[in-house]
Amino acid sequence: MRLDEYVDIEQNKRAERRRLAKNRSYDIVEYLDDFQDRFESTVQGDSLYGGVSPSIFVGTSNYPHVSTGVLSPVGHNDDVSQFITSDTWYNEDISISDVFERRASLLNSTTTRPVTNVAETWDGDGFLGTQREIAIADHPVTVEIGLVNRPNIDFDVNPADVSTPVGPRARAESAALSENPHVPRAVEKTISDDDWNAEGAITYLYRRDFDIYDINTILSAGALGRTDQRRLVPTRWSITAVDDVIGRYLRGRIRTNQDINSVEIHRESFLGNAFWVILAPGEWEYELVEMKAPGSIWNPKPEAGTAITTDWEGREGRTKYVSETAGAYHAARLGVLEHLAQRGRRAKALILRHISADYWAPVGVWQVRETVRDTFDDTPAISETMHEAIDGVCEHLPISSARLHRASTIAAGRQATFDTFT
Repeated sequence: MRLDEYVDIEQNKRAERRRLAKNRSYDIVEYLDDFQDRFESTVQGDSLYGGVSPSIFVGTSNYPHVSTGVLSPVGHNDDVSQFITSDTWYNEDISISDVFERRASLLNSTTTRPVTNVAETWDGDGFLGTQREIAIADHPVTVEIGLVNRPNIDFDVNPADVSTPVGPRARAESAALSENPHVPRAVEKTISDDDWNAEGAITYLYRRDFDIYDINTILSAGALGRTDQRRLVPTRWSITAVDDVIGRYLRGRIRTNQDINSVEIHRESFLGNAFWVILAPGEWEYELVEMKAPGSIWNPKPEAGTAITTDWEGREGRTKYVSETAGAYHAARLGVLEHLAQRGRRAKALILRHISADYWAPVGVWQVRETVRDTFDDTPAISETMHEAIDGVCEHLPISSARLHRASTIAAGRQATFDTFT
């Protein structure tokens, strides 16, 4: 199949989704007003709020004393599942406005706590104990929260904190469960085993088919790891940590697998982000190249042209922090490694991400993970060589092949790397 034919087929696949992304709806202001009305009709007296909580949130500000909270969809107790960040959001073809509206419905009832020694305070600290039970339960649970003040109607969203936008916040002085939650046996095992480090517990839960989003939440609540080392983990950090740990586990699994048979090009787009995944025979090597459109939230100066950031790893992984592409690096890598592990193969992977101006607000790295996962659902385009694949994809990107060659480690080394099988 010619690459341009493959692109034409894919471009028709999600036309409606792209149309939604282009509609930069700022109706969110009206939605916040609606939240205020719903809160006023739901709150009991001056301070007690009762509702169903699907998740928790731990902030990063003032670490190691952080704002940690219980998330509750105000006025939506009957359909609480739609407010839980998960792969279902992607499957729904959710729009950016939809994400913000759902976040606007989540009241974040917060308190400030030190991140350390949480295992020692679960029994004596009602708020942290309740938060942990919410995190480890296998379904949303009903809680009663004593609020100090009314919600602050202000989004906790900025380009530096892109993992989980959070809606209105209110200070809380207490939280208590209104029911006994059911905790999966595997989670109970990780909590009770005092000799299990956090990485081992994360891998154990993943191997038992626990959803990665649930593992994120459990880690964030400080419920994984050796007892004396358990601590609250800011949500943004826990998301990246789980992606990284599971990615390293899968990388070890595929290391000795047979190579894929040909150079493959996979593509998918979502919320103004287009992902091209090029897989080629060889030992594991991975790079994420991000191209950020001028005038977009990530590259706000139109005169600057398309900005490029990139991070790379070889067979043994990285030894330094991922500084350029941050959480997106690990989220995208996980999608590739899951695909290769399922196939029982190994490959080199180059991901080219074009962030267009249609991505007008950050929604979280979940959209990176799920879009890369979805690239593998369709039959890929096949290229004779890596050189041909890169040049062909560049015809659909905002940068030239020569510029990509200068910026990308894998593209720059393509001649020497792929001569053996081209």
